[in-house]
Amino acid sequence: MGRFLYWMNVSLDLRIEQVPGDDGAGEWLRIDEELHREFNARARTLAGMVQGRVIHETMEEFWPRAREDASLPDFMREYGEIWTSAPKVLVSRTRHSADHGTRIIGGDDAIEQLAALKAETDGTLGVGGAALATQLLRAGLLDELLLFTHPAILGFGRPLFDDWDMPIELDLIEQRSFKQGVTMHHYAIRETNSC
Repeated sequence: MGRFLYWMNVSLDLRIEQVPGDDGAGEWLRIDEELHREFNARARTLAGMVQGRVIHETMEEFWPRAREDASLPDFMREYGEIWTSAPKVLVSRTRHSADHGTRIIGGDDAIEQLAALKAETDGTLGVGGAALATQLLRAGLLDELLLFTHPAILGFGRPLFDDWDMPIELDLIEQRSFKQGVTMHHYAIRETNSC
């Protein structure tokens, strides 16, 4: 049985973007070489990546080209290779094809298909996208959170989960601090949280 891990950069007030589309590129993010190498190491251990359409399209726009872009630092080219080569699932009602080893799950039974994927997977599946993570949490399928908290309070913007107003009990698995002031917290979601 696999595990779904929601991996996200967040502000101190648990915002993932201040304005639509700044996820991964907002000025409030402090992603330096040290942090990027941590991302690379963790991404390398995933059994696969499960992404909502918006985050997948952001990733596919940049990372396949980045792996061969000599103007980029080696750690970014490395992540381009990791992302492009990894098994991926795109959860979308509108996309019917995708490159780079990407399987598409969509339709009214998407959560059931994701439950089956989890059951047949040996290892951790990284989840990207607030809407997708919220749906998995609501279905009792989300197992862990990996939050990289940046030293910024945004005050407004998109929250970690979309349309979620229930308490979530967590157990801390590991934590780490980085030189730029970013902290990593890896949590297990207690089973009592499923709706």
